[in-house]
Amino acid sequence: MILFEKFGFTHTGHVTISVSSVSVSSSINAPNPDPSGLGFFLLSEESLLQILLEIQQNPNFCVLGSKYVLNLFSFRDLSPPPLSSFNQSYPIPHPNEYSLFFANCAPETKVSMHVRTDVYNVDGDGSKDFLSAGQTQLPSLYTVCSIAYLVFMGFWIYLCLTNKRSVHRIHLLMAGLLLMKALNLICAAEDKHYVLIGTGWSFLKPFLQEKEKKVLMIVIPLQVLANVASVVIGETGPFIRDWVTWNQVFLLVDIICCCAIIFPIVWSIRSLRETSKTDGKAARNLAKLQLFRQFYILVIGYLYFTRIVVFALKTIAAYKYQWVSNAAEEAASLLFYAVMFYMFRPLEKNEYFVIDEEEEEAAEMALKDEEFEL
Repeated sequence: MILFEKFGFTHTGHVTISVSSVSVSSSINAPNPDPSGLGFFLLSEESLLQILLEIQQNPNFCVLGSKYVLNLFSFRDLSPPPLSSFNQSYPIPHPNEYSLFFANCAPETKVSMHVRTDVYNVDGDGSKDFLSAGQTQLPSLYTVCSIAYLVFMGFWIYLCLTNKRSVHRIHLLMAGLLLMKALNLICAAEDKHYVLIGTGWSFLKPFLQEKEKKVLMIVIPLQVLANVASVVIGETGPFIRDWVTWNQVFLLVDIICCCAIIFPIVWSIRSLRETSKTDGKAARNLAKLQLFRQFYILVIGYLYFTRIVVFALKTIAAYKYQWVSNAAEEAASLLFYAVMFYMFRPLEKNEYFVIDEEEEEAAEMALKDEEFEL
């Protein structure tokens, strides 16, 4: 079986299949394959388990003969040679999420053909909606989120202009992040690009340590690989060779990049703790430790939510509500950026850096404790 498409249909759903240039070749042992054993069908998620049980009970079972599938057409319906083509549109009798498969139940038989499939729902005005039933809200969702990020960016630029003396390069980079995020959503791209600011570049120090450079040298190529995998997944489909492998590569690389983000933050916290014992700036270093400890917790919470909670929502939500996981992910991203930008905002009289002698002594005592160990 070959999976062509997975789609959520409403009561106005249709699937159109166009097949041409069909060529069927068989071995000497099976010179005349039964054309009814080759064809396309729809299968719902609820019926998949039943099909697997039938195949397990009878290894020679042909899925096209199962009562749990919705047969569309078999090669019996092909026009006679030399055209050997077929073009038909089918209404969906029962709204549900279906997977479109091609099955070859003829042993030792190879099939070559050109296939075009259209799966869509018909809107009230008669236009075709090629988004799955659970994704029709995504354009509006991404538009609203992109506007929110543009407003956020405008406020951030205003904040930077009113505090020019406290603006660092990282603040300009953060403004660029908001612009890229807004453009990313405008283009309806679901893949996110994260900027590694955990090193405190230009906020704690104007340079990167050697080990942090090595992390970047590893993360950047991995991010490129993740983007390539994302393009392959999005622009093709489950019918191509190694499509599942590309999905696995994307998930693995994404997890590695998420873990790599954590290391520079931990290193910054530990480095600050060590230097605070010798540079005589206990209060300032304590404030930075508190700041980066909060940032560490924020990043962990964000990664946990977007990688586990959002995935759980995608798994348990009905096909009509697939957009809920996207909305949760975008809301979490917007909240994450808002809190992060607030923490690293340019401000001359930042509460973290206003100190007196009593605070200095209290900070020295606090730094002697182990509360900032990770």
